[in-house]
Amino acid sequence: MDHLFRITGNRLIRQYDSEILWVEPWGDNSLRVRATHMACMQSEDWALLPQEAGNAKIVIEEQKASIENGKIRAEITTAGKITFYNQKGEVLLQEYVRNRNDIRGFCSALHIDAREFKPILGGDYQLTMRFESDPNEKIFGMGQYQQPHLDVKNCTLELAHRNSQASVPFALSSLGYGFLWNNPAIGQVTFSKNITEWVVKSTKQMDFWITAGDMPSEIEEAYAKVTGTVPMMPDYAMGFWQCKLRYQTQEELLEIAREYKRRELPISVIVADFFHWPKQGEWKFDLDYWPDPDAMIRELKEMGIELMVSIWPTVDKTSENYQEMLQKGYLVRVDRGIRTTMDFLGNTVFYDATNPGSRDYVWQTAKKNYYDKGVRIFWLDEAEPEYSIYDFDLYRYHTGPNLQVGNSYPVMYAKTFFDGMEASGQKNIINLLRCAWAGSQRYGALVWSGDIDSSFASLRNQFIAGLNMGLAGIPWWTTDIGGFHGGNPDDPSFRECIIRWFQYGTFCPVLRLHGDREPHSEPLGTSGGGMCFSGAANEVWSYGEEAYEIFKKYLFMRERMRPYIRALMKAAHEKGTPVMRPIFYDFPGDKISWEINDQYMFGPDVLVAPILYAGERKRKVYLPDGAAWKDFHNDAVYDGGQWIDCDAPLEVIPLFLKNETEIY
Repeated sequence: MDHLFRITGNRLIRQYDSEILWVEPWGDNSLRVRATHMACMQSEDWALLPQEAGNAKIVIEEQKASIENGKIRAEITTAGKITFYNQKGEVLLQEYVRNRNDIRGFCSALHIDAREFKPILGGDYQLTMRFESDPNEKIFGMGQYQQPHLDVKNCTLELAHRNSQASVPFALSSLGYGFLWNNPAIGQVTFSKNITEWVVKSTKQMDFWITAGDMPSEIEEAYAKVTGTVPMMPDYAMGFWQCKLRYQTQEELLEIAREYKRRELPISVIVADFFHWPKQGEWKFDLDYWPDPDAMIRELKEMGIELMVSIWPTVDKTSENYQEMLQKGYLVRVDRGIRTTMDFLGNTVFYDATNPGSRDYVWQTAKKNYYDKGVRIFWLDEAEPEYSIYDFDLYRYHTGPNLQVGNSYPVMYAKTFFDGMEASGQKNIINLLRCAWAGSQRYGALVWSGDIDSSFASLRNQFIAGLNMGLAGIPWWTTDIGGFHGGNPDDPSFRECIIRWFQYGTFCPVLRLHGDREPHSEPLGTSGGGMCFSGAANEVWSYGEEAYEIFKKYLFMRERMRPYIRALMKAAHEKGTPVMRPIFYDFPGDKISWEINDQYMFGPDVLVAPILYAGERKRKVYLPDGAAWKDFHNDAVYDGGQWIDCDAPLEVIPLFLKNETEIY
């Protein structure tokens, strides 16, 4: 069967019947694998960046072919099964095949192929990709899901975005490999005990990337090289961000900023949240409530504060830009029914971020009305985008049906503003988004975890989400401190929750206070920016004197840590290193560290063990083997490789410094 395999450049190709399979080097110790039943392979790279050809070793034999690139080797049998090995010859991952051509030593009557392209009548294919499962494997990453499992082995995850859910399909395995599902189609993955299955509902081809590494950091850095890294975070973004739902007027926002300065509290960013505009899709200030934006921005800059403005991708059908955007094909389409994608305070349609013309139109509008006035940071909200009805098969983009390309939307949303800001000469770009997919990081995306509940249970979910987002290649991540939905500043139980959340937030990549607090205040008017309600006060002095003193302690702690944080951001920019990461990332040789799911490393030198339960005033902390650990609060020093009991009164979050490192 000498016709089955062939070599083209550095690419190993197998062609059998209608299937074309490509395996080629893509970065250090890494391979990209594509397959299709179309007439030819599609050209999109999706999350991946172009790479130099490399020096792969390709061998074609009678019963198999192999391709080797550094520490990874793939073997393909004549029957088409692929197995991946590391440099020691150990199996990292292999396809799940059960059919008559199985060469494991026996035949199977099951007739199950690893790569199943099921034709959609009149359309493309539903794809199922199957791998053998190692029951002892641990899997981390995959983005942000509202669940309490750091290790996602034995989990089923939807490959789709929703408010508070971000599917970033990169998996880090305890077996020594990283795996990127490089396909933005809607679907799901199941990491079960007996099989791993990736399924998408509509696609033209299979596309994944796999890398081998001896340590988690080596795997993460290889992934960052092929998908990109964040820019260098600007200095101001490392400080404190003040936000609430929602400052209703220019004067209200300015008075809050002035009060922070009167109290001599550190503050770097303040936010004009949604409905500061006349109508959705006009991307400008409503002058009835924000009468002099230029003067406001100028005063804030004199105080050393950056103004972040909220952008929604929604375009109201009665707005001034709707008809032109509709005519030019700049809006998301629907395949049936009425063309409304979201119905919050008006019937709206999302701008099509996959359309280059639409991206330029939105940026040019925002540039005229915000950027040219001095705004240098944007809050790109609703980034999933948040459909009123999540019927993913209903919507269609410039680049294809939502079922095939939908998960790329937040990447293109971030790119809209990143490209415009970069073309305007801005460096160190950062914008806040509510969603991400693989590659979002290279467009300056700071992701927050969405409209979450205000509770300790929600805090525990965010703890998991932040660590897995970092491992999925999104090192800039944050939460609404205190959660978004609910929370009364006068409620003692909520005060405890937000204090513990604020302590945890101090050791997140960005420290940002936000939330929809109770009780709500009434709208100021019946049109434009006045038609939206607001939440209760959400400043650091809004929660009573005890909380205020604790907040101040951690605000100034964060300020003193800036040199350390700057070094963490440099590593994220240069190597893709997660700012916050599980203990095993820095101590992979400590077996216990792979089991820890309630403490983490903030950079290489700070171990953080947050309080995640109401009423908790002490907790056990594991100190990893391989270092000595100093208690930040009392200077006691402990050997690694042991559990200790740690006191945690309300004003204390347990912190330990590796080898007595000083962080400020």
